[in-house]
Amino acid sequence: MSKNPVNSIVITELRKSYDRTAGSESTYAVDGVSFDVPKGQFVTLLGPSGCGKTTTLRCVAGLEQATGGRIEMGGQVMFDVPQKIHVRPEDRPIAMVPQSYGIWPHMTVLDNAAFPMRHGRNRRKGQDIRARALDMLDQVGLAPMADRWATQLSGGQQQRLAFARALLGDPEVLLLDEPLSNLDAKLRSKLRQELRSFQEQFGVTALYVTHDQAEALALSDIVIVMNHGHIEQIDHPERLYDHPRSSFVADFIGSANLLPVQDVSPLRDGDGVTAKTDVGPVVCGRSSADESQRPSSGGYVCVRPENVRIRTTTEGQEPKLGDAEFLATVDSSEFLGDRLELVVRAADIPITVSARAGLGCRPGDQVVVGFDANTTTYLAS
Repeated sequence: MSKNPVNSIVITELRKSYDRTAGSESTYAVDGVSFDVPKGQFVTLLGPSGCGKTTTLRCVAGLEQATGGRIEMGGQVMFDVPQKIHVRPEDRPIAMVPQSYGIWPHMTVLDNAAFPMRHGRNRRKGQDIRARALDMLDQVGLAPMADRWATQLSGGQQQRLAFARALLGDPEVLLLDEPLSNLDAKLRSKLRQELRSFQEQFGVTALYVTHDQAEALALSDIVIVMNHGHIEQIDHPERLYDHPRSSFVADFIGSANLLPVQDVSPLRDGDGVTAKTDVGPVVCGRSSADESQRPSSGGYVCVRPENVRIRTTTEGQEPKLGDAEFLATVDSSEFLGDRLELVVRAADIPITVSARAGLGCRPGDQVVVGFDANTTTYLAS
């Protein structure tokens, strides 16, 4: 039994290796991954291609057999190497929505939706199947199309059908493998709102895989960032963005300015540091490591483009610099309607700045740039 019954999924030291040629060492696609998925929560595995997120999901589904570790669902062991337990995918309390939707073209929309009730783990009988399938199709806006062939649906409609079919299997856990990636950007944005709404409405636990950072931040209660088979950080979306624990997370989640650090010294008050960089000393009110684990050199200063202060200078006048301000030259300027996206250069370091649309900066202009200590982070790695 799980030690924490409020978790729908408990993953402990999961490993999955793929053997290379004879005589060579194995390579791990997933290497010692541990995390919990709380009941009723929407949790996302996020990372670049090859980071191990899809392999992790497939191990949870039972489609891949892990090399080591333990998987529990609803307090029941689904996989455990020492105990030699490997529950078949069809016997696990899951439903899966794959990237390709998995819609059967030779069936109607209704028959696709009803399939798990006729052939799945929780089978039903009689007219209840049709009535329940129609009710679910109505909730996802597909009831008028129930008698159409599934191939007559648009991509967005097929995605809704795949989600409805998954829910009709009464799963404890819904697994989703990049189900929106085949849609255009506008439809993807609309359907992710619907997907989150459906998940909350039915109260099902969801484990979602994507490489799209905006998708992960918009959908998730918790985001698990993966890199090279390891977990970099597990956190709520807001904290993940505002308090990254590594340069990889900072750079992968949104846009970040990362300034290499030469020396680090603690502030007299608070948990922050003063970091020596090529542009000058930068006060960081946040730090990814506590004082006992903090190195005396190396790492990065991290500041988001929207947190960079910028002001223009008057030609022919020597600009007055305040605390934590320095001179820079505008490299490029893009008008994006609601804002200017600038790249300025200081001490040969490019810094991206999101500025108000009316600032009026052009390439070659001299500007004054500053960082607010409250939104600037020192990253030890």
